Amino acid sequence: MPSPTASLGIGSFLFRFVASLSARRGPALIVLLAIGVEVAFAVLFPVSLQWLIDDAIVPRDHQMLMTILGGLLGGGLLLVIAGLARDTLYSRVGNAFLNEVRGQLFAHLQRLSMSFYTRVSAGDILARFGTDLAAVEYFVVFALPMTLYALLSIGVSLLFMFLIEWQLALLTLVGLGLSTLGPLYLGRRASDASYRWKQEQARLGTFLQEHLGAQGIVKGLDLQEHARRRFGAHLDGLSRVGTEAIFLNFLLERVPNLTIVLSSVGVVCIGGYLATAGVLTVGNLVAFTGLLMSFSHLIGILTWGLPCLVQAATGLRRIDEILNERPHVEDAADASALPRFSRTIAFDNVSFGYQPEQLTVRGATVEIPHGQTVALVGRSGSGKSSFLNLLIRFYDVSGGAVCIDGQDVRQVTQSSLRAQMGIVFQENLLFNLTVRENLRLGRPTATDAEVEEAARAAEIHDFILSLPQGYDTPAGERGGRFSGGQRQRMALARALLRDPRILLLDEATSALDPATENAVNETLRRVAKGRTVVSVTHRLATIVDADRIVVLDQGRVVEQGTHGELLRNNGAYADLWRNQTGFQLSEDGQQCAVTVERLRLLPVFRDLDEEVLAQMTPEFVTESYPAERTVIVEGDRSDKFYVIVRGKVSVSVAAAGTEQLLNVLQDGDYVGEISLLRDVPRTATVRTVTPTVFLTLTKQQFNRLLARAPELRKTLEERYLPTLNYPGNTGLRGQAVAGRAGGRG
Repeated sequence: MPSPTASLGIGSFLFRFVASLSARRGPALIVLLAIGVEVAFAVLFPVSLQWLIDDAIVPRDHQMLMTILGGLLGGGLLLVIAGLARDTLYSRVGNAFLNEVRGQLFAHLQRLSMSFYTRVSAGDILARFGTDLAAVEYFVVFALPMTLYALLSIGVSLLFMFLIEWQLALLTLVGLGLSTLGPLYLGRRASDASYRWKQEQARLGTFLQEHLGAQGIVKGLDLQEHARRRFGAHLDGLSRVGTEAIFLNFLLERVPNLTIVLSSVGVVCIGGYLATAGVLTVGNLVAFTGLLMSFSHLIGILTWGLPCLVQAATGLRRIDEILNERPHVEDAADASALPRFSRTIAFDNVSFGYQPEQLTVRGATVEIPHGQTVALVGRSGSGKSSFLNLLIRFYDVSGGAVCIDGQDVRQVTQSSLRAQMGIVFQENLLFNLTVRENLRLGRPTATDAEVEEAARAAEIHDFILSLPQGYDTPAGERGGRFSGGQRQRMALARALLRDPRILLLDEATSALDPATENAVNETLRRVAKGRTVVSVTHRLATIVDADRIVVLDQGRVVEQGTHGELLRNNGAYADLWRNQTGFQLSEDGQQCAVTVERLRLLPVFRDLDEEVLAQMTPEFVTESYPAERTVIVEGDRSDKFYVIVRGKVSVSVAAAGTEQLLNVLQDGDYVGEISLLRDVPRTATVRTVTPTVFLTLTKQQFNRLLARAPELRKTLEERYLPTLNYPGNTGLRGQAVAGRAGGRG
């Protein structure tokens, strides 16, 4: 098909469809021939009434009567054959065009960079495949053949009208001309209104998708009424734009019909007068009136098809908006295949930002020798995952270069780069295919034996064999039939099937329970031998054996070294390590104890003496929450202090009817220290991102301990409470924005 244009009109849509027929000339010509037969019969039938009356019935010519009736019967049979041929071939031609559009859209989506998917919602993309393509499909499959039939029939009918009585035909032609004025005036307005209507439908679809997938949040925050109001606002906008679009499309159909009906009444009146005066024969009047009535019906078909054409052109225009998107990451014109990795991965003074004005990586230089395991650590937002995104070329650097064996990854093909990599994410999606098909996605040409060997390496083979259908067991939507650990091992098997030189681990075990995490980490350590491993994690206990640890802070590399070297440096890594140690978590993750030394690291407990801290440790209660569970609701009563033992939580506040994300907290962070001293409303909402284990202490428990040391309460209140009143304080928000653990609310 021709390349998409920036703005697609009705004419462009028709040209594009006709151009697509060039590859299907044979079936298309037969379809046109069949439509020609239908047009001929539709026009000649009323004309035959003239011959029937004037040449057979009035002169009582029996032979002529039989000839005309025989011709009509033969024409009817030919009409049936032509109609069946047209329907059979056109269904193939029409669906071939639609599949061409679908295939082009889907293929282009595969080419688009990750930045596109962070900017455009899934609901909006699905609308292009749904309502937009449905409008195109309805016109191409149903309205277009009828519209083409009507156009040809009108042309041939006008020809015969002029042959029968040119004055009446001229009047009919004037009426036809007047009937086009409405569509000419309303067409663009109807098209623009229909485009706005489809945009509103896409926004509504995005809203529904978002809210249906977040019912836990909606109910946990008691946002049902708020959600109804927002949905109502969307409906108001949809109704306002939809009313205009529907009304204009109705007018587009109504105005030509009214014009033709009024002109037809005038033509019939004049024709009746001419027949009475003897200017026209009865047969001529009947034939002309039959053509005129057919003419009105044909105009009706056109006016029905025109709004369908507007909707189809609008739908294809929105589809072309996607097709016009250009990938931000593309292979260079002279890109070559990347040779087998053998020496070094180098980040050379790399800078990068998802938004040009906000860098997440700043002048970073890191070298990763072949065969080593390198871990990237740092607080949330420090830029860890950005390194993986740049290495696998989901994004391109804005400054510096990422090189493999001295070759800039922007100068090699993406397929050859990624062919040497296997990646395991925190959340690994399994498609709704069999287990075998899911694993084979790692290398579609792999044999069954190679698939099973990869599963053995990931230590999931025996489990798969225990399934009812073994490797042919369906995984279910998003792999929902399996536990997190099972999905993670299958994702690892899928990555290993690629036999990657470079294994990328992006928080690969952070969402698992402790026992499963330990088991998966043992597997990862075993399969990492002989490979280069780049691991992003916030859980430091999992990477103490790494050959090198790179510590990031606000996109900058602040430390590098082994675990032991970094602890001896007593810098940023040592702070992170101390923040995450001092907890004894059971293998099932259900029970946890905290040491006195770890409690003393929390500022609110720093001045407590050893005896009070020792009495406090057993007072902490272990609480476990699944992912996407609301823990603290903004505005609720504050009466509990939380320490995150393992997991990740988001901190957000309500702003202008939406939630604004302030920070993401992780192992060792805390929230709610002010709640131990005063009754203050929570100043933010805290929600788990991954399954999370907390140690909690209530204000009542803390007060019982402080009853023995009233002077300590005074010290703590003097330290913390004044911060509640400083200008611009937001309690939890203030601490969260500072990037430190938790907050005050």
